[in-house]
Amino acid sequence: MTETQWLDDEEQRTWRAFLWTSRLLNEALDRQLQHDSGLPHAYYMILAMLSEAPGRALTMTELAEIVHSSPSRLSHAVNRLEEAGWVSRCKHETDRRTTIARLTDEGHTVLVKAAPGHVAEVRRHLFDPLTRDQMLEFREILHTLLNSLDPAHEAPCARGRG
Repeated sequence: MTETQWLDDEEQRTWRAFLWTSRLLNEALDRQLQHDSGLPHAYYMILAMLSEAPGRALTMTELAEIVHSSPSRLSHAVNRLEEAGWVSRCKHETDRRTTIARLTDEGHTVLVKAAPGHVAEVRRHLFDPLTRDQMLEFREILHTLLNSLDPAHEAPCARGRG
């Protein structure tokens, strides 16, 4: 059995800074969306990903992959979005086993109204504190970590990267 290689003081400080930054950023984004638009961040991401898809529609499997959600969690969220009239679901024309989620016009309107506040919050907490060079370096660091976690480049933001 190999001996545990504990984090040294610098690694421990870095690890904790990363954990708290990630947590606080996600909480700030969720809080802003809830306050301004009545949307949890997870629902906003579903609406945003559908808005970027051709025809504003994706299979539930594709959508689950893009938002990194389990099928059951996504199904629950889409149920709520469907109840609100922001997403509709239908069976695929040629494969009745496949369900398509489509952003409705009303859902698009909700997203368009929510987006400016969300982008301002992302900018305020993630980009404004950094110089342009720091932001570019941060992105490269994130891609290095992503390559380690996702060597097959399956994450949507990693596709096309070598």
